[in-house]
Amino acid sequence: MSENANTTINGTQPSSCSSNPTAEKIRKTVAYCLIFLVSLAGNTVIGVIVYKSKTMRKPINFFIVNMAMSDLLFPIFQFPWVIQTLYIWLIGGPLGQVLCKLVGFLLEVSAVVSIQSLVLIAVDRFGAVVYPLRSPLISSKLCPFFIFATWIVAMAIFSPYLVAFKLVEYPEGLYCIAQWNEAFGEYSSFKNYYTSVVAVFRFIPLLLIAALYIIIFQKLKSQKIPGEQSISAGQQRQQRERNVLKMAIAIVLGFAVCWLPIAIGWFLRLFASNILSQCGFHYFFTVALLMAIANCAINPCICFIFSSNYRERLKTLFR
Repeated sequence: MSENANTTINGTQPSSCSSNPTAEKIRKTVAYCLIFLVSLAGNTVIGVIVYKSKTMRKPINFFIVNMAMSDLLFPIFQFPWVIQTLYIWLIGGPLGQVLCKLVGFLLEVSAVVSIQSLVLIAVDRFGAVVYPLRSPLISSKLCPFFIFATWIVAMAIFSPYLVAFKLVEYPEGLYCIAQWNEAFGEYSSFKNYYTSVVAVFRFIPLLLIAALYIIIFQKLKSQKIPGEQSISAGQQRQQRERNVLKMAIAIVLGFAVCWLPIAIGWFLRLFASNILSQCGFHYFFTVALLMAIANCAINPCICFIFSSNYRERLKTLFR
């Protein structure tokens, strides 16, 4: 039971950690509502912009839209669960069991779809900058296949969640718990499974992305930066590549900053269970979870901040 107890989705914070639980709930509600509104509006607009503009239908934008669609899982599925766990007991019965299985599953699927999309964006930028005269490494015709593959891989990797997570009733209330050994046998280990998944679908992709962008940066650095009076097509292309690269790197950094704290939090819950009762850890995990969820609202903001194309299409859309 020790492993199961460490893998609850709705672990509650000890009442002694908060001097004003009502005020804390209000702050969390305001934060989640803000993320909900920005994520729902921003990611929907990103999809509409690429769908309506033929000039935006390029591999990098297709992968950004793929991330936007995965980020919509929070406002559609996660937000109702988060709000109701703040104010009422978890929903019981068949509906509660379904929600318990889907919440953790969809949150992880969203993250893995995003990280795979970031890898594909890095590969696309690598081909465009390092081998500009060759055919694209990822053509527009192949994009649907790669996008479909990101979802299949993510759902396959986290399909055990649909079996292991169950709604269990304790004297203090309902808890959504991963009963790993009961589902897969006493020799199976959630710790080993989660460690492998985080290594393969968090750290290794981020290292690969970092390596690709370092090569891209070195390639661009070796090229001449266009001056104010330069109007050559080659230099204009180089400037566009730099602008697109800035946006791609900002999205990667946003993902890393938002998701690494929650990964660290889960490792601490799994391998340092003695700190679970400490208020400092609960504050850290609460903030880390909020940061992970906030990533779905940050991505569309990055697109509009770093890309003039998205800003122009947004203005056109509203006009």
